[in-house]
Amino acid sequence: MKLYTVKQLSVVSGVSVRTLHHYDEIGLLKPAQRTESRYRIYGREELLRLQQILFYRELGYSLQQIGGLLDDPDFDLLNSLLEQRRQLHLRAVQNAQLLVTIHKTINSLTNQKTMLTDEELYEGFANAKAYRQEAAEKWGEDTVSASEDKLRKMSRESLQALFQQGESIVQAIGASMHLPVESADVQKLIEQHYRHTCMFWDAREEGYRGLAEMYVSDERFAAYFNRFAPGLADYMQQAMLHYCKNGLK
Repeated sequence: MKLYTVKQLSVVSGVSVRTLHHYDEIGLLKPAQRTESRYRIYGREELLRLQQILFYRELGYSLQQIGGLLDDPDFDLLNSLLEQRRQLHLRAVQNAQLLVTIHKTINSLTNQKTMLTDEELYEGFANAKAYRQEAAEKWGEDTVSASEDKLRKMSRESLQALFQQGESIVQAIGASMHLPVESADVQKLIEQHYRHTCMFWDAREEGYRGLAEMYVSDERFAAYFNRFAPGLADYMQQAMLHYCKNGLK
């Protein structure tokens, strides 16, 4: 097992030595051992705990909240990672909506024929802390710019048509729930759904899998899909996961 001094851990993690000292002082991240010279030494377990601290900090948790979670006797690392992944995917979806709103606003300012309603000005901001700069910092300026370029080329009418197309695909999937998710007809619709998703966001397999999980784990997603047909959120999740495994290239 590789061991790290506090300076080495600082280099690996990007966390300053001063911060690591502070985490030790408040009991949030204790070293695995100390040398006779009182140097802090960290091992694999401490690295994983530090990763958890950083994930929770990214999600807006306070140090006190993080300590309570990590020191809970029922804490499970895998379950924690799965929940963090769910929350980060939700943030990605919120950022995608914010990018749409940015495009609409820019388009309305540069084209007087395109007027936004007051509601459209704030689409995507509800419960969202992420703004464009944050999206660029987390996923890279190139990724954000690529998404914006896709949307910037569309007129307001084209965007509305794209949204309507998405609803039409979901309705068609709902009407096909009598078929097994692995059937060719359903998988063809799921492929359309995937291609439509990529119009807003370069999802790829990992992102599309995460989106599938969110359709059932997030109540807002589930409510949206289930209004088309009861149980559609679960059905779409299963169909999307099958597509990731067998159809997505």
